[in-house]
Amino acid sequence: MSAGPSIWLTVSAPRRANILEARWQKLCASYLPRAPKDSIWRYDKGSHRLQPSCGWKLHVSATILNAPAVLKRIAPLLIARGTSFKAPRSLIEVGKLNSGLDYRYSQIGKIITVYPRTDDDAVFLAQRLHKLTKRLNGPSVPFDLRFSDSSNVYYRFGAFEYLELARNGRQVPAVYAPDGDLVPDVRELPKPDWVSDPFQACKPQSTSSRQKVSSPIRVINALVQRGKGGVYEAIDLASGRPRLCLLKEGRKNGELSWDGRDGAWRVRNEERVLKHLAACGVPVPRVHSSFEIDGTYYLVMEYLSGITLHEVLLRRHRRLAVAQVLDSGIQLARFMSRMHRAGWAWRDCKPKNIIVTREGNLVPIDFEGAAPIDRPDPLRWGTPGFIAPESKHAGAGSDATRDLYALGSILFLLLTGRVYDPAKPLTIEKLRTNVPSQLRELVGSLLATEPDLRPDTEAALSRLASILRNSTRKQMRLAPRVAA
Repeated sequence: MSAGPSIWLTVSAPRRANILEARWQKLCASYLPRAPKDSIWRYDKGSHRLQPSCGWKLHVSATILNAPAVLKRIAPLLIARGTSFKAPRSLIEVGKLNSGLDYRYSQIGKIITVYPRTDDDAVFLAQRLHKLTKRLNGPSVPFDLRFSDSSNVYYRFGAFEYLELARNGRQVPAVYAPDGDLVPDVRELPKPDWVSDPFQACKPQSTSSRQKVSSPIRVINALVQRGKGGVYEAIDLASGRPRLCLLKEGRKNGELSWDGRDGAWRVRNEERVLKHLAACGVPVPRVHSSFEIDGTYYLVMEYLSGITLHEVLLRRHRRLAVAQVLDSGIQLARFMSRMHRAGWAWRDCKPKNIIVTREGNLVPIDFEGAAPIDRPDPLRWGTPGFIAPESKHAGAGSDATRDLYALGSILFLLLTGRVYDPAKPLTIEKLRTNVPSQLRELVGSLLATEPDLRPDTEAALSRLASILRNSTRKQMRLAPRVAA
């Protein structure tokens, strides 16, 4: 079983994406001529002077929307000085780097990497790059040191060419220490003990009037970390009595999409959705509070004890009994029906977004991509394996019918142990015997390629309940009688 992270689809903004991508490719062809086939990077090797094996690397952050502008501003300076630098081969790769999922979390924001030859060169370039890009915002680079609290330039000491070192049975990135020995090049450690920071004396003074924000929330454990933000277990001290809570973070400029929405926008949207659904009596996690720090938005929510349906399935060695599948399907269809009646579509129904409590109850979570049914969101949202086929085409189907497809995908997964692939469709009967024909037919209709052929949530709920009743009666009839 496998399903990737939530993604946004570009069907709603193809013109903007195509224009920016064409601009990026033109700039790369001019400034970064080397494009190895096996690399996501394009390079300019600078002048032919000897490059050091390690030193201070500069990272200039950017988003998919402003990366072409950033490259256009800084490339002439780097080329004029004969400085080596690199950037991703496409804006798709820029987006992947900033997600923190396709590549390492530490790669977020490292869109243009600059390799100065000396400490003095690094300081000079940091000052110039800061001035050239200070009005072009990008996501924060995890673990790197920031040139100033308002800068788009970050730096760390490390190897200029990839070196490896064996540690605990595996190969790790390495860098040469002053004594010539290879030591681990730790991404989370931007300044090794043996170097001094040459940037400290020349960093711009902060022009920010922001005061330090005091929060009653104390984080105790990070559950998720990615470009758009994190999810944390935390202690909420606001009420006077400490209580366990879930803290959701939406980062400013985090995983910016083609329409300009970032992590902060999505967490704000989730707060709006949760409050609206709760007011309509839909059972969703309670919102305790929310706050903002430097443009990053935080949502404090009810802590749910349990594990995700995804984790439940990973831990099992056998498939769920049909009765368990029906019970789960009824719970999800009932929730979906109430959510749709309240006027909202979930748009990211998947096992990782469903908590299973100790009592076996299913609690849907994660509504940052939810949208009003009567005002469809032009930017599609979802997860591979649970996205309806029509999502690739603007204007096809509705978000409500796409939710139904996701429900069908989950039922198919619970019955067969496989994620449904419409490109290589397999029927349930080929993967599992003794599944009631009515259930096979219902799942097939939910997974229909044509959205209009899918039953609505009320009909799906009614049919699941009927199948469960019939299965229970059949089991009772077949059960052996005990002699009096």
